[in-house]
Amino acid sequence: MAAIGYYLALPLLYGIALLPFPLLYLLSDAVFVLLFHVVRYRRGVVRTNLRNSFPEKSEAERRTIERDFYRWFCDLVLETVRTLTLTEAGVKRLVVVEGEEVLRKYHDAGRSIILVMGHWGNWELGGARFSRLPYHRLYVIYHPLQDKRFDALMVRMRTRSGTRLYPMQDALKGMLRDRGQLTATAFIADQTPPPEHAYWTIFLHQPTPIFRGTAKIARKLDHPIIYVGVDRPRRGRYVMRFEELVPAPSGLPEDTISELHTRRLEADIRKRPAIWLWTHRRWKHKPPVEISPGEGAAGA
Repeated sequence: MAAIGYYLALPLLYGIALLPFPLLYLLSDAVFVLLFHVVRYRRGVVRTNLRNSFPEKSEAERRTIERDFYRWFCDLVLETVRTLTLTEAGVKRLVVVEGEEVLRKYHDAGRSIILVMGHWGNWELGGARFSRLPYHRLYVIYHPLQDKRFDALMVRMRTRSGTRLYPMQDALKGMLRDRGQLTATAFIADQTPPPEHAYWTIFLHQPTPIFRGTAKIARKLDHPIIYVGVDRPRRGRYVMRFEELVPAPSGLPEDTISELHTRRLEADIRKRPAIWLWTHRRWKHKPPVEISPGEGAAGA
């Protein structure tokens, strides 16, 4: 049955991927009506996440963010499918780059880097745009899908621009293997780790577990950490910004590094909350100890 579903979906996905952007966004508007008003996809999760993350906002303000989020989410899904056929010129039209001098600095010094980002903006377009820059070779850490056919499709979509992939469980092994290359390894740092091995902090007013892997690997390899934000000032327009976050990670404790990239992502989410992935059950775990605002706590 899974094979039938895949082969039925494939023509539809490529049909969407061939649409001009004006038609793509018209389709997205129709999908929004279906997803938001009819299916009501994860409305309870989104509403709870927004209420707990922004207690200082009024109910009307949170409802506006909610609707804007679902509009962006529909765009995100269809823009991601569109990368199956998106040309280099098309990527450059969609995504403007700022802070390129940060990459150039480490490229010219012959140093590999770690990129840290969150599910904010459009990370898939960001990866496609980065791979068109004349600096480091991009490696992205990802979770392989259970369905092998759809996993292969996602791999093809992500690698057609030159991006390489590390399965999450093999990230360190791959980075050690490729130490002879000039690489930029991208960590999506706002996923939910096993709570017993996490660094715990307050993020958007809530106790939140943070993956330690980014900080651990950065310290081990002494790769500078660059923060990447893929902002969306308006529909069909993204701005990918690079900021030097931790130039010398080997000199900082792991939890300090985790706190730095968490705070930086939080600032972006507060600036433009509708373009973060609120459907994610980010706060499904409880901390092993009580955490006060402004403090972090190590996991068990």
